[in-house]
Amino acid sequence: MSDITRKNTIREKVDVCVIGAGHAGCEAALACARLGLDTVMFTVSVDSIALMPCNPNVGGSSKGHLVRELDALGGEMGKNIDKTFIQSKMLNVSKGPAVHSLRAQADKAEYSRAMRKVLEKQDNLTIRQCEVCEIITDADNLEDSSQSELNINSNVKQRIVGVRTFTGAVYECKAVVICSGTYLKARCLCGEAITYTGPNGLMAANYITESLEKHGVKLRRFKTGTPARMDARSIDFDKMEEQFGDKKVVPFSFSTNPDDVQIDQVSCYLTYTNEKTHEIIKANLDRSPIYAGIIEGTGPRYCPSIEDKVVKFADKERHQVFLEPEGLHTSEWYVGGMSSSLPEDVQLAMYRTVPGLEHCKMVRNAYAIEYDCLCPMQLKPSLEIKNIDGLFSAGQFNGSSGYEEAAAQGLIAGINAAMQILGKEPLVLDRSEAYIGVLIDDLVTKDNREPYRMMTSRAEYRLLLRQDNADLRLRKYGHDVGLVDDATYNRCLRKQEIIDSEVSRMFETTVGAGKTVQEFLASKESAPIKKSTSFAELICRPELDYESIKDIDREREEVYKSYKIEELVDVNHSLTNVLLDIYNQININVKYDGYIKRQKQQVLAFKKMESRHIPEDLNYDDVPSLRLEARQKLIAFRPVSIGQASRISGVSPADVSVLLIYLDSLLKK
Repeated sequence: MSDITRKNTIREKVDVCVIGAGHAGCEAALACARLGLDTVMFTVSVDSIALMPCNPNVGGSSKGHLVRELDALGGEMGKNIDKTFIQSKMLNVSKGPAVHSLRAQADKAEYSRAMRKVLEKQDNLTIRQCEVCEIITDADNLEDSSQSELNINSNVKQRIVGVRTFTGAVYECKAVVICSGTYLKARCLCGEAITYTGPNGLMAANYITESLEKHGVKLRRFKTGTPARMDARSIDFDKMEEQFGDKKVVPFSFSTNPDDVQIDQVSCYLTYTNEKTHEIIKANLDRSPIYAGIIEGTGPRYCPSIEDKVVKFADKERHQVFLEPEGLHTSEWYVGGMSSSLPEDVQLAMYRTVPGLEHCKMVRNAYAIEYDCLCPMQLKPSLEIKNIDGLFSAGQFNGSSGYEEAAAQGLIAGINAAMQILGKEPLVLDRSEAYIGVLIDDLVTKDNREPYRMMTSRAEYRLLLRQDNADLRLRKYGHDVGLVDDATYNRCLRKQEIIDSEVSRMFETTVGAGKTVQEFLASKESAPIKKSTSFAELICRPELDYESIKDIDREREEVYKSYKIEELVDVNHSLTNVLLDIYNQININVKYDGYIKRQKQQVLAFKKMESRHIPEDLNYDDVPSLRLEARQKLIAFRPVSIGQASRISGVSPADVSVLLIYLDSLLKK
C-alpha cells in the first residue's frame, strides 16, 4: 500500500465498519444499523452480497437450529430464506425432537437479491464497493498508517480507530467487524490450474492480511471446496431417485406466516458414485492439488472432497450424490457430495460415470479454495479480538464453515460491537442456552486445526436447545439488546405462560378407569388403565399425545378460554397456527419431562462452573502445581471462567482443581 497516493482522499467518520457482505457481514451490518449506529459495509463486489458460492440451501442438521436461534435474536437469515426457498424439508423426523432440523433449498439469485434489498432499505446503513486494505489502531499514524513501521506483539493492547481502503479513503470508526469469508489472499485450484481469485471468480482481498499480522493478529491457512455445476439439459433425471419436499412446510422465521410458505416445490434427486468413479479418481490422485502437496491449507473433515472420500473410506462401494437446483430461473444444478479439486478433464470423466450424469455438461468446474483466516484462540466469547479493543470478527474468517455458522457469528459480533459503543454489556450465550453458544465456545476454547462445522452431537444439552423452542429461549436476549420489539417479546412471554400452565395441569389432572376413558383408549389402540391416571402419563404413551387426549379432557375448552389465546393472533399468526405451536411445545415438554429435568440439573452444575470468573490479568506462572501443558494453554487462551478453562484441550480436571484452589486463596487475601 506504500505506493498509493493518499492526498485529497475521502475521509469519513462512522460508528461501525463491517468488512465483507457475505452471510456474516449482512447480519453484523443489519444488527449495528438497527441499533441506531451509523454503519458502512464494505464488499469487493455488491453483486456478492449474501452470495451462496457453494451449496444452494440453508439449514440442515444442527444448522437449522442456528438459523432459528438467529431469527429469535432478531437476525435476518430465517426471514430471507422463507421468502426465497424452492423446497423445504424437516430432517430427522424419525428421531426425537432434539435433532429435528429444518433445511430449505434456496433460489441463490433470489436469496442474494432479497437480502440486498433489505440492506439497501435499512436506515443507518451504507454499502460501499471497495476493498479495505488496512485496519488502523491507536498505535498507527492515522494520516498514513503505512508510514508506521509496526510489528506489534499480540499481547500489546491497541484500540481500533478506523480502516483504510485501497484507494486511500479513511473511515474513522469506533468498531470494526471483519467478515471476510474465504476472500483473504484467496486462490482457487482446479488440478494444475490456479487462479488467484475469491469464490465464483470474484476478486480476492489481498492486502488486509499484512495489516492484521502487522498489528499482532495471528492467521492461518484453511481450504474448502465446491463441486461442479451441471446444465440441467444434459442430466438424465429418470435414472435418479426423486426427492420431494414436505407436504406441510414449516417456516424458519417465527415471524413468518406459516400459510405463506405453502408453495409448489421443486424436486431434488439422489444418485450414487460407483466403482468406475472411484477407479478414475484413484488413477489421477497424483494430479490432485490435495495429494500433490500444492494445497497448503487444511480442509473440513466433515465435508471432504470426493477424492478424500475415496481414499479415506476405501471400503465404501459408493457415495451419495445429490442433484440440487441452483434456482428457478437457471439451468445450473449443484452436484452435492462431489466437491473436488481434480483437473477439469478428470472431473468430467468422473462425473460421467455417475448414473444420470453420463452425458453431463459442466457449467462451472469444481474447485478448491484456499484463504487466510484467524486463529480463533485470540477471540473473546464476545467475538472481539483480545489485543485490539473494538475489533470484532465473524464467519469463515474465524475458522468456521457454512453459511449458518457465519450468519450466527455475524449477528453476535454485530450486536457486541454495538453494545460496546453504546456502553452496554456484551451478549454472550453459553453452551446451555443456544447452539450459537456452543459454536462460539468451541471456536474460542478449542484450537481448531480445520474449518469448524456445527453438529447436534456437539451440544451437550440438545434436548433443551431444540429448534422448535428457540423463540422461548432467546427472544429475551434479542429484546434486551434492542432487536426484538415489545409486542413480539410479550407474545413470547404469554405463550410460555400458557405452555407452563398446561404442562402443570397435565401432571396434576387425573382421569379414572371409567367406561368413557377405556373406550377412548381402545379407539387409539392403547392399553386400558386400571386406576386413576394423570393426563401426563397417558401423553407419554407412544400412540397418544396432547392433542389426541382432548376427547377425555373435559376442562380444556374452559381452560383455554381463560388463556385468551386470541391475544396471540396477529397478521402472521392465525389461531390454528398458534394452537399447533403451543400443542407441540406441551407435548414435547410432557413426553420428555424426565430427560428435560435431568438436563436442567446438569445445566445448574455447568452454570456453577461458568460463574466462577478468572481475572483477565491472572498470572498463571504464579499458580503452584499447575502442569506445564495446562499453564501454556491457559496463557494462550486466557479463559474468562473456570468452565471455559475446563474445556480447553490439554487442561485436565486436576488442573481445574488446582486453579480453583488458587482462586479461592486469592479471595481470602
